[in-house]
Amino acid sequence: MISVQHLVKRYGWKVAVDDLSFEVDKGEVVGFLGPNGAGKSTTLRVIAGFLGATSGTVKVAGHDIAKESFEARQKLGYMPEAVPLYPEMRVVEYLSFRAELKRVPRGDRKRAVWDAMGKANVRDVANVVIGHLSKGYRQRVGLADALVGSPPLLVLDEPTAGLDPNQIREVREVIQELGKEHTVLLSTHILSEVEASCSRVVVIAGGKLVAEGSMDEIAKKRRSAGLHMVVRGNLDAALAALRGIEGITKATRDHAARTDGEDVFAVRCSWSKKLDEAAAARATEAAIGALVGAGLFVREASPVKSSLEELFGELTGARAEDASGEAEPDDAEAAS
Repeated sequence: MISVQHLVKRYGWKVAVDDLSFEVDKGEVVGFLGPNGAGKSTTLRVIAGFLGATSGTVKVAGHDIAKESFEARQKLGYMPEAVPLYPEMRVVEYLSFRAELKRVPRGDRKRAVWDAMGKANVRDVANVVIGHLSKGYRQRVGLADALVGSPPLLVLDEPTAGLDPNQIREVREVIQELGKEHTVLLSTHILSEVEASCSRVVVIAGGKLVAEGSMDEIAKKRRSAGLHMVVRGNLDAALAALRGIEGITKATRDHAARTDGEDVFAVRCSWSKKLDEAAAARATEAAIGALVGAGLFVREASPVKSSLEELFGELTGARAEDASGEAEPDDAEAAS
């Protein structure tokens, strides 16, 4: 449905997208994940035909967006992060206007607008002036705009940006329903959005691809972050025994873990971030050996994996630092 091959986009000296390649197959809901300034919005605007690429190719439903722009855009509904609504228009008026711009045949426009409002759950505000709507409703009107004409592919850029938790849940539920009928490419920097809505994820940072796969495949990249142990004996003696072991940055009692008996407690050791799997295995052996050597009994020992948030930081951190941390040039233009 979408094929991005060796995409490069430069703004003067700044490289916003750097040799990026990925694909989205028909029927998928794919999360496009990355920190602010990673190049997500720039990439989506190239896919949607709003920006030209410096080099590389983008195809939508087999149509080259640069050479067959009209045919490609007929297959695609695009919702930018800053939805360009007209606050003085009523919802149905605005969507009818957008249907005309999208060249929906005159006889089909009323049905196309009604269907789009139904999918985006905005029929109840069809005759309300857009400027009087909440941010959550305005986002859904933007989603309805993307749906006018029922394109098979939806490209959504940060659709829950600036919403409160209730509004986020409402928009998320709409997107989950849309995924049953449409191919969706969803840009976000929020992991929970991807976990709730997406079957696969593409992660970028500094304009480059850093990871791609299902959520399960991405989760397997989590490193060992520490060691959880259930110990019988004296807590102070256990903590003292663990001090100074190479690779352990901190050892504390895990109060959240349930244990039985007054002299039974749980301890969590945190690894240095530089520790690889082999070094973590050596630190585990050293920790258990130190406790046993101190006369304590280790009843249980299990690795602690890094969280998805920590993994996201590890995947994107180095390249995100290279990216200056500023808004992408197109984001700045959209906001002005």
